[in-house]
Amino acid sequence: MRSRFSLASLVLLLALFFAGTAQAVKPDEVLQDPALEARARTLSEGLRCMVCQNQSIDESDADLARDLRILVRQRLVAGDTDQQVMDYIVSRYGEFVLLKPRFSLRNALLWGTPVLLLLAGGLFIVLSARSRRPASTTLSADEQAALDKMLRD
Repeated sequence: MRSRFSLASLVLLLALFFAGTAQAVKPDEVLQDPALEARARTLSEGLRCMVCQNQSIDESDADLARDLRILVRQRLVAGDTDQQVMDYIVSRYGEFVLLKPRFSLRNALLWGTPVLLLLAGGLFIVLSARSRRPASTTLSADEQAALDKMLRD
């Protein structure tokens, strides 16, 4: 019984170890040239499925993802560079199609706002803590005499 459990555990562990990510690319989409196909796969991994939104077009089974995969391959076969393919897709679908958006002046405010808010909050806390401190901690001569009198009594 124990050896059967160990064997089943080993088989399950090996299956999980060798399990890859799900690929939705259909055999009729695959290019004959292995170099172009590798480039297409790399580009597809960086493009968001507009239907699923949390998957790349390489992993999605949606019809729009299939159309985008075919479009990427058509552009590569036409001789476009990787950058030209990405620029073409972004020009048609917007930057939202990129899983990792590009950093530009256009979206710098979006990226920088959380940092600016944290800095402003920290500055506010520091300034408000400084303003709450007593101005002077030394006693005048009259106050010191009154204190001494109270302590003696």
